[in-house]
Amino acid sequence: MEITANALQAVETNQNILFSDEVTCGSCSISWREGSGLVTLRGITQQCRARFKVTFGGNIAIPDGGDVGPIGLAIAINGEAVPTTRMIVTPTATAAFFNVFSAIFIDVPAGCCVQVSVQNTSDQTIDVQNANLIAERVA
Repeated sequence: MEITANALQAVETNQNILFSDEVTCGSCSISWREGSGLVTLRGITQQCRARFKVTFGGNIAIPDGGDVGPIGLAIAINGEAVPTTRMIVTPTATAAFFNVFSAIFIDVPAGCCVQVSVQNTSDQTIDVQNANLIAERVA
């Protein structure tokens, strides 16, 4: 599944990027609702787990009137940001966009579900544009 949010959006601290368009449909093991920031991965398998790869890329900036300093995003599992997926940039001016990218493999036990999102881990609201999230089952 590939979902995008091309329009500029302000994402508050600890909130998720909201995706607006589904470019490529998911399967019965990957679902998403239009306008949501949550993707559900389901462990539909005869094995002990299903493995998914989730990748995110997008552009982030400090909005006009914001404080210049480090800003970042992270892929989150069930609402908890995964530290190893943190994407940090340090703009020296407002409205200066930087491209960020991260990826993670996620194991979902058979019969279980997890929800994946991309959270603002900064201490201020940030602007996000051209956000793209791909979730694919790999095993």
